[in-house]
Amino acid sequence: MDVTFAAKFLGALFAIMNPFINLPIFLSMVSTKPVAQQRGMAVTILFYTAAMCIVISMFGGYIIAFFGVTIASFRVAGGLVLLGIALSMLNGRPVTSHERGEQEKQADRTAESDTDGDLAFYPMTFPMVVGPGTMATLIVYAAQTHNAAQYASFALVLASVLLALFIVLFFAAEIGELLSAKVRVIMTRIMGMILAAIAVEMVIEGAKVMLPGLA
Repeated sequence: MDVTFAAKFLGALFAIMNPFINLPIFLSMVSTKPVAQQRGMAVTILFYTAAMCIVISMFGGYIIAFFGVTIASFRVAGGLVLLGIALSMLNGRPVTSHERGEQEKQADRTAESDTDGDLAFYPMTFPMVVGPGTMATLIVYAAQTHNAAQYASFALVLASVLLALFIVLFFAAEIGELLSAKVRVIMTRIMGMILAAIAVEMVIEGAKVMLPGLA
């Protein structure tokens, strides 16, 4: 297992998919549903999230290559996306690039009804959990896996973050009662700072490849 690779990947992926940030949103969407139904939605969200993460990790690099985009340029672009998300987290602003925009929220409010399956995929899985930041992180770190230790580290980190997401959403009703608004704000700020540092490193590493003179 590559500990250095795993630590960086874990920091980036957990910060961007932080289940505690998505917890209040999930609770607001399922507050009128019984606990059993909430847990059923948590299982569905886990299934959708795992499927999307696996597909993006395996084929994301090929997709961007098809459009003539290099990993280095995608790393810079992904780093800038993550940096924007991190700054929003630090300043307490809505993360519109990773969440739904106002028009999408208004469309949801004017819609007559949504099934649990619809809500589990949109907006919870996409774009709340698996948004542009998550996609960029998965593609960039998947491109850095070159040996068995790194592949194992990638799979272990992804499984760990998915498990944490599932546990938080599955026990959302109980955890929501324990976390105060102040605690959630502190966690968001800390994750934002970590994500900002990782984003800056991604931009610098990509720029070194694109502009060798910077190295």
